[in-house]
Amino acid sequence: MAELQNDRYLKALMQQPVDRTPVWMMRQAGRYLPEYRATRAIAGDFVSLMKNPELACEVTMQPLRRYPIDAAILFSDILTIPDAMGLGLYFETGEGPRFKSPIRTQADLDKIGVIDPEVELRYVMDTVRTIRKELNGKVPLIGFSGSPWTLATYMVEGGSTKTFSKIKGMMYSEPKMMHQLLDKVADSVTSYLNAQIAAGAQSVMIFDTWGGVLTPRDYKDFSLNYMSKIIDGLTRENEGRKVPVTLFTKNGGQWLEMMAETGCDALGLDWTINIAEAKRRVGDKVALQGNMDPAMLYAKPERIQQEVKTILADYGDSGTGHVFNLGHGITPDVSPENAGVFFESVVEYSPAFHKQKP
Repeated sequence: MAELQNDRYLKALMQQPVDRTPVWMMRQAGRYLPEYRATRAIAGDFVSLMKNPELACEVTMQPLRRYPIDAAILFSDILTIPDAMGLGLYFETGEGPRFKSPIRTQADLDKIGVIDPEVELRYVMDTVRTIRKELNGKVPLIGFSGSPWTLATYMVEGGSTKTFSKIKGMMYSEPKMMHQLLDKVADSVTSYLNAQIAAGAQSVMIFDTWGGVLTPRDYKDFSLNYMSKIIDGLTRENEGRKVPVTLFTKNGGQWLEMMAETGCDALGLDWTINIAEAKRRVGDKVALQGNMDPAMLYAKPERIQQEVKTILADYGDSGTGHVFNLGHGITPDVSPENAGVFFESVVEYSPAFHKQKP
């Protein structure tokens, strides 16, 4: 594999000194870019794009050609695992993801097994290998998965939900069955992330999009415990360097201390918590990633610049251990120019926070 030319992102996750704060953006390969929309049109639809390693590599590279980004993230979807388990993923226009065969009964659950990522999800591993080759050491590649709780939410609900009635109904009325499902999904996520690492991912991230809908006790029992189990089973060193792990629970700001105890290297923060407060609470136990409100990208350039400066100042003088990002994914109707202001502002203003003190 080619020597890594820019390892700011990996160093920041390990809380090592860097010359400036590294930056990337959740959903940086996405619909806000005209070149992405053109590539998706060639593929035909989102699923076809995701399952085509060459085209998935192309959209992964597109934002790196435009902006000064310090990491590429695999172009894929969190729902690849339930799809590989045979639930039949499809997308309804304007309604998001759907599953033909949701898990509602013990018989449904008994039908699914732990996936072999190099078999059922070979297209993802081929995409990872293709991207690593194309990157040629320019920046690190991030692999990812949804958390077991988040994946189970889609698997039981059969798609997106606002009420979480089916998944919470199963959790409260059939807790044993819920834990069986989460166990199978956690084992699949562990092997999926390890396969991504073996294929060339240099860091991995677990997206717990729906952990924040749980009570504190249920979060610990039904979400955090399974993410902790995954972290314990991950390959933590490859190609002679450590493979850092980032944990992100949306609306999980109240549980940062518990999350930091899992053995992860970094916590992703959404925009509902001040980064200075988060840093005070976790100390130097983990690095922090975040956490600008994605809606800030609708503001005028001067306001975006001001917000970047504020977050950098809130994180503080050491600067060490901070990866700049949005608090969630960029939305499709943001202008590419405003995204550019975001990236360029981090590059311009963050070096001042990395001056070595005498």
